[in-house]
Amino acid sequence: MPTLKILVGTMYGGALDVAEQAKPLFEDAGYEVSVLEQPTLADIVEDTDLALFCTSTTGSGDFPGNIVPFVRELQDKSPGLPNLRYGLIALGDSSYGDTFCGAGRRLDELLQEQGAMRLGERLEIDAMETFMADDAALPWVESWIASQNLKVA
Repeated sequence: MPTLKILVGTMYGGALDVAEQAKPLFEDAGYEVSVLEQPTLADIVEDTDLALFCTSTTGSGDFPGNIVPFVRELQDKSPGLPNLRYGLIALGDSSYGDTFCGAGRRLDELLQEQGAMRLGERLEIDAMETFMADDAALPWVESWIASQNLKVA
């Protein structure tokens, strides 16, 4: 059974809620799913068929504290991730202007700099438009699974 790791960056639990609600959709598609609240670089380097990053943005486009060690490891070790296929859900608030979804956008750039391949488009969820992030995320996950032919079961 292929593995999917959902790596979460969250301040107040919104991104974690999205990850937990997306998990059964991937299980139904045939994946063994892990939701990682304290992700490390080793989590995506070892035994990962597919990854989904789900992160909110704090302050002025900053990463939530729980995913900062992962991001630092990614920057410091420059591991090269040519075999990593991933998707990304970024949560933000457009009232912050230029820093809207800043953490998700930066993470996407870092992953691509390491040779990882994003499948499909990044989802950006605006708290000004969507009160419950999962209302936007779950239809996107269903569509992502279908459009990228990710169903294995």
